[in-house]
Order: sequence, then C-alpha cells, then structure tokens
Amino acid sequence: MLALRKFVAPEIIFGEGALELLAQYIINFGGKRVLIVTDNGVIDSGIMGIAAAILDEAGISYVTYSDVNENPRDDEVMTGAELYQKSGCDVIAAIGGGSPIDCAKAIGVVSTNNQHVLEFEGVDNVAVPGPPLFCVPTTAGSAADVSQFAIINDTNRHVKVAMISKTMVPDITLVDPATTLTKPGFLTACTGLDVLTHAVEAYVSRASSPMTDLHALESIKLVIDYLPQVMEDKRNLFFREKIMLASLHAGLAFSNASLGAVHAMAHSLGGFYDLAHGECNGLLLEHVVSFNYDAAKERYNRLAELFGVTVESYET
Repeated sequence: MLALRKFVAPEIIFGEGALELLAQYIINFGGKRVLIVTDNGVIDSGIMGIAAAILDEAGISYVTYSDVNENPRDDEVMTGAELYQKSGCDVIAAIGGGSPIDCAKAIGVVSTNNQHVLEFEGVDNVAVPGPPLFCVPTTAGSAADVSQFAIINDTNRHVKVAMISKTMVPDITLVDPATTLTKPGFLTACTGLDVLTHAVEAYVSRASSPMTDLHALESIKLVIDYLPQVMEDKRNLFFREKIMLASLHAGLAFSNASLGAVHAMAHSLGGFYDLAHGECNGLLLEHVVSFNYDAAKERYNRLAELFGVTVESYET
C-alpha cells in the first residue's frame, strides 16, 4: 500500500488587521458584486459594519444575507443561493463563525451547479466549484475557513449532513484575532472545545500523517496553555490570538486527516436538538476516547502526556 497523503489549504493571512485586506483580495479576484453571508450576532458585534466600511471605501458593491441559523439549514442555503443569483453577485464573502462560512460554501456550489444543497451530501459530489470565496472567521473553533467540509442541517430528517470536497476549500481566509474579542464566555468555551476535538480526532485518525500530526499536536498544546486563560480574560488579544492559532492548526489537521465518532455523533445530536456544536463535542469526547482507546493506545497516551496525565492513571 502506498503511504501517500494529500494536504489541501486555502491562502491564509493571519494576524491583527487581516480583516482590512478583504477589499484588496476581492479586487485581486476580479470581484464586482459580493454576497456577504453573515449572521445577526456578527452584525450586532459591529464587525459586519467594519467590513462594510472597508468595501464601501474600495467602491465594491455588496448584498448582505444574514438569515443564518446557529446550525445552518438547507432552506437557508437555498434562499441565499437565490439571492446570490438574483442580485448579480460574482463572489461570496463569509463573515462569522462556522455557520455563516458553511452556509456560504453551500450557497456557492448550489449557485454554480443548480442543484439542491442536499444533493451534495457525501464525498466528492460537487461537479463544479463555487465562485471565489473569501472567509473572515469571527470565532476560534470551527476552522470552516480552512477546511474542505461544509455541514448543513437537513430540516426534514433533523440531522446534519456533511459535504466534503476540495471545491469547499475557500480561496482566501483572513484570520484576524481581533474579531473574536466580542465573543461571550459560553461561545468561547464551546468553540474552544471544538478546537480540541478537531485536533484530538485528527491525531488519532487512521488518515493522519506527519503533516497533520504537526498541526494537531500544536493545536492541543495551545488549547491547554491558553483556553483557561482566555476564559479568565476574554478581552486579552494575546490570548485570543493563541486560541485563533490553535483553531487554524486544528482545521488544517482535520481537513486533511478527517474526524471521527465524536463529530459523527455531535452532528446528529446538534441536528436533532439544535445545540451548539462545540457543546456537543464536549459532552461526547471523553466517552469516545474511552471507547477507542485500545485501538490507538500509543497515540492516546501521547495526548495524555500533553495534559500531564500519566499513562498508568490514564489506563486506570
């Protein structure tokens, strides 16, 4: 068997002030009219207003679509795709957490393939890539801005469906830690648990590789060191930057190594009860680790060491 692994990622700009480059990159791609996919939380935080001012100053026209649920739904995607087409847009910008970003990804491929969003469920079922997609993540957790995944809620079956395709990888992601300063405590904790789960599942995945291991392990170290600190001091930009970096590392790891039973069940749990995704991951992670431990002892023991847990007590 050939030990080959692929690694896909968008162009990433990381650091305070990255948001200010949004107009420049849209112009670089020849964008004339932008569909901005966001949500009311981002609007209320003032981040959407900053992005709008940047586009206004550059003379870029845009249409805003903000009817996005915490768990983006199939009907929301279809409504957004209709708005994209009727408004004459040629590029999409997602500003927000995983929900607006996943919704934006799905809107893009619906618009170019003229199919219902649920027809893309599964792996490599997107024939035509969507229009250029620019992401500005405002939560440090989902890493949807760097992944080849989009998760959409099937409202008839009350489950989340995964669409996995290289066409889902955004073209540009502008990772600006300052956009996370307005996150409330509960959302910070939930997205932090999402980061940790991404990294753990990527590290123990059968599709892991030395490339993904580097990112997964670094992500876990950053979460251990800085998530407790950011929970204590939510306005500390240095701590926020470290958790944003942890999310980025975890996203690059799981996008290429895939995920596991935690996310499989979390999507079902979140789809049925409409719970925050990170909260679902936090509820499930320890149970899946216990169930899977014997299948990947060496790797789980390595993770235990990072947490300062001795192997003997961990196996007990």
